[in-house]
Order: sequence, then structure tokens, then C-alpha cells
Amino acid sequence: MTALQAPPSAPEVLSRCRELVRPALEEAVAGLHPWLAEMAAYCFGWCEVGGAPAAAPGGKGVRQALAVLGAEAAGADGRAGVPAAVAVELVHAFSLLHDDIMDGDGTRRRRPAVWQAYGTGPAVLAGDALFALAVQTLAGVARDPGALGLLSAALADLVRGQADDLLFASRPRTGPERVTPAEYRAMAEGKTGALLGCAVALGAALGGAPEATVTALEQAGRRLGIAFQLVDDVLGIWGDPAVTGKPVGGDLREGKKTFPVLVALASPAACRLPELLGRPERAEEAAALIEAAGGRAAALAEARTHTAAARALLVGTPLAAPAAADLLALLDFLVGREL
Repeated sequence: MTALQAPPSAPEVLSRCRELVRPALEEAVAGLHPWLAEMAAYCFGWCEVGGAPAAAPGGKGVRQALAVLGAEAAGADGRAGVPAAVAVELVHAFSLLHDDIMDGDGTRRRRPAVWQAYGTGPAVLAGDALFALAVQTLAGVARDPGALGLLSAALADLVRGQADDLLFASRPRTGPERVTPAEYRAMAEGKTGALLGCAVALGAALGGAPEATVTALEQAGRRLGIAFQLVDDVLGIWGDPAVTGKPVGGDLREGKKTFPVLVALASPAACRLPELLGRPERAEEAAALIEAAGGRAAALAEARTHTAAARALLVGTPLAAPAAADLLALLDFLVGREL
């Protein structure tokens, strides 16, 4: 890069990493049973039901990018992080397949979710296959057992976070048994942060980074995950449907206990909020009450705190310069949607 060239933007970084990872990801999926491979390809947006090629909306590829950038941050070629990117992306897809079933979400990225398109049983089986393939992919390249340890620890935290998230739905909105913001932070770190931290740490480990660097990157990724979830909570109530792909106030219509809601429920200013949550016709009123009670401001402030912590970890860790800049740009892009 010459002095006159601007560094790549975060979308350009994401695109570059997706292009690097996709051939290996397609090759891994192709090794599955043909029926399972089709469901996986549908999940990734590569085909329609029945296998016809498609170019459906896919994810941003955040976890893929973090794995590639983790390897580059260690001074290695980004290709060293590709197996980590494939493994983590497979785990992410597995979690989405099962999450949609558990949450009863019938759509994913503006298409029928896999369980709606193929059936619940087949979707569960496809998720199981992706999970097994992720472990197999990493085991085939990782000479250091610590790499598999990173993945298994992230999986344990992810499952624990998902369990907490499901249990939150059955807990009361007020009183001593209510969900606290601290419990929500722990859930968000497990459900969202663990896999982001694992992605960048695994990439760094495969790139030959020392243990201290791997640990720092994992912690930065976890903080990024918490911030990302908090911003997602804000967008789930006040976001533009054209950007989020979700209806305005969708989280409120479903009665979800997101961070802004939990903060507002603890405020005397929102004493009427419990009766409004989960009532679609009162979602707009509930959103205004949450904002007046400080829920939106508190969620964004909390997101800024975790973003700053992630940035401090990245800046304070010796990393290869181009990758360090790309990681910081990605951090700002992912959590700057409402900040």
C-alpha cells in the first residue's frame, strides 16, 4: 500500500476475507451427505430448496474475517487462518439452525429458515452435521491441541449462553427473580462473544502467535461480541427495517428481555412497561417508554464501554500493522451502527 492509498474499509475487509474462505468452506460442505450438504448450502445462501443455484443474502462473514485477520495479526499469511474461519463459520451456522427452531423464527435473512424449508428433524440433523464437520475441519490441521481446546471452550460457553437466553423468557419481568443486566451481559458474552473471541484467537493460534497474543485477541473478540449484541438490541427496537430486515419494534412484539428493556424495567419511570411488553399493538408506546426510562441510552453506553475495552486490548497487543488496522476498522464498523 502506498502512502497515497487509503486503508481498506471494513466492508472491503469482510469481502476480501469471504472470498478467501469460501472455496474451503464449499469444499468442506461438499463432503457431507448430499442431503445435508444441500441444507447447509441453503443455509449459506448458495442454493434454493432442491439444490438450484442461488445468490441469496448471506451473513457478513464476521467470524470468517476475524479468523483470517487473527492469522494476519500474528504475521502469517491470511490463508493460515482459513481452517479456523471454516470451523467457526460451520459452528455459527449450526447455532443458527438450532436457534431458529428453539425460538420459532420462521425466516432467516429474508428467506424461510431451514426448518421451515426442509422440516424440523432435517434441520436439527443438518445442524449436528455442521457441528461435527467443524470439529473435523479443525482437527485435520491443528497440530496444537490447544486449538481444539479453544473451539470446545467456545462451544461450551455458546451453549451456556443459549440456555440462559431460553430460561430468561420464563422468568418474571419484575421482582427478585427478574433477569438482571449483569446476567444479561454474561449471556451475551457466551451466546455472541465466545464465538467471536474464538474466531480471532483460533486464527492467531494457527498463524503461530504466542499464547499471550491469542489470549488478548480472544478477550477482545468477547468484548466485541457483547457490544455487538447490545447494539443489536437497540436496533431490534428502534432500527430501520430497511437496514435490519426486521419489523420496527420486533423484539418488543415478541416480549424479549433485551438489555434496554431490563434497564427500563428497573426504573420507576417505566412502571407501565410490563403490561405493554409482548403486545404488538402497544410496541410503539413501549419503545417510547423504554427510551424515556433510559434503556436506549444505557445500552449504547454499555456498548461503548465494551468497545473501548476491545480497542484497548487490540492497541495494547503487539500485532502486525495492517491486520491491526483492519481489526480496529472492523470493530468500529460492527458496533458503530448506532453509536
